[in-house]
Amino acid sequence: MRAGLAVVASRGAFATAAVSSFRWLKPIVRCSSSSPSTAVSTTIPTSTSFDHISFIKDIAATRPPEHLNYLLNMLQSRGEAVISPAAKEGLVPLVIPLSESSAGTLTCLLRWPTSPPGMEMPVVEVHKHGVWLLAKSVDLYIHRILVEEDAKAQDDNKLWNASSEAGEKLYKRGDFLESQVTDLDVYLLKKVGLFPDVIERKVSCHLERGDLVSAMITGEFYTKNHFPGFGRPFAFNAQLLLKVGRKLEAKDAARGSLKSPWWTLGFKYQEVAEIAEWEDEQIEFIKEKVTEEGRQEDLKKGKAPEQVALDEAAFLLDLASIDGNWDEVGVKLDFSIWVHHGQLILLGTQ
Repeated sequence: MRAGLAVVASRGAFATAAVSSFRWLKPIVRCSSSSPSTAVSTTIPTSTSFDHISFIKDIAATRPPEHLNYLLNMLQSRGEAVISPAAKEGLVPLVIPLSESSAGTLTCLLRWPTSPPGMEMPVVEVHKHGVWLLAKSVDLYIHRILVEEDAKAQDDNKLWNASSEAGEKLYKRGDFLESQVTDLDVYLLKKVGLFPDVIERKVSCHLERGDLVSAMITGEFYTKNHFPGFGRPFAFNAQLLLKVGRKLEAKDAARGSLKSPWWTLGFKYQEVAEIAEWEDEQIEFIKEKVTEEGRQEDLKKGKAPEQVALDEAAFLLDLASIDGNWDEVGVKLDFSIWVHHGQLILLGTQ
């Protein structure tokens, strides 16, 4: 059984609820104007914040982040195009698109299939093989954007106007300069929250100074359940340990990261599997599990049909992440494990 947050309700720290109480997403209509790639084409029609809020309520079947409309305004004010939440072709099936940068980078929300009560949807950046965590919540991301803007000490008010009431609630303009903290990353970690890229930069700084002990301590801190469900901290720590000559520990760390959904590694699967010294047997095992024979075998072992379907969905996502072929898995899942009159249905696999 895999640890870490994933489509499978029993696969990790977020598997706190029984399968019978599992809530999931309803099927969506795909946007035909998008094109399969690591990012959505700029030809995708724009969308208002109301479209996103309705989509999250009605399709994703969850509570929209309180300040989502302000984040959308902020993203637009810094030159990004707000895009349709249904523009999912070529993307991980679990993301809800928000905006696209001029470079084609997508900012999205991630709708975990199951999570602890009250947990916010994280903000992620989409890549070919999965997602990269930007912030654990919309509010945290807004706070960070405002601090970074404040650190520039510019007179441009566009971003501040876009943040409006949310900005005033989350951050007081000028606090960064008044703090007399000269290192922006230090301020972010102490005053705002934890962010994967900031922690990784701290590790890199320690390495550049030749301080291997501090680098390893920071790398170990990174893995302490600050980012539940994401395999990236463990995969990054594995690469760090390998870099400093701790090959055996690196192998263990890499194998630990592969217990998380592979689309959360932040690396190509093959890069992490090489450190873990995994051959193709694990991939072949998963491929067998998503066959009819594999399903029947699990059912014979007494596993609930709902859990078998959930496991299959998780395996399909893992397999798709290897090559980044999300459209193929999207056909099989179609955003798509959902509960109807108590029956969990996996669409498109018949």
